[in-house]
Amino acid sequence: MADAPASPATASESQVGGSPTADGVKERDGFLPVADISRIMRKAIPPNGKIDKGAIEAVQEFVSEFVSFITSEVSDKCRREKRKTMTGDDLLWAMATLGFEDYMEPLILYLHKYREAEVEAGDDAVAV
Repeated sequence: MADAPASPATASESQVGGSPTADGVKERDGFLPVADISRIMRKAIPPNGKIDKGAIEAVQEFVSEFVSFITSEVSDKCRREKRKTMTGDDLLWAMATLGFEDYMEPLILYLHKYREAEVEAGDDAVAV
């Protein structure tokens, strides 16, 4: 005899973290932390501005999906090249490959500055 279909998630389930899947994992467990998403969003609005919980959850889902999308492309590239480590350059390659060229310039600049800071931090550690 066939099991009855699972009932759809109630509104409260989706707002509080998603409904559990068959293996007991909640849908939102694979998402980036909501506190981090909320903190980033709050930096972009005036101090007295408010953000609806639903808006935060929507951005959380979008950002998590976007990161998975880019990471999947990088993972495929690394697998083809028989490498196990993803690099910042791999992420930039994936973004360009997937059509996000408009974001390349600031990301390249950020990666360059990050690498410079790493070198400087390494020099400071050696000098001590």
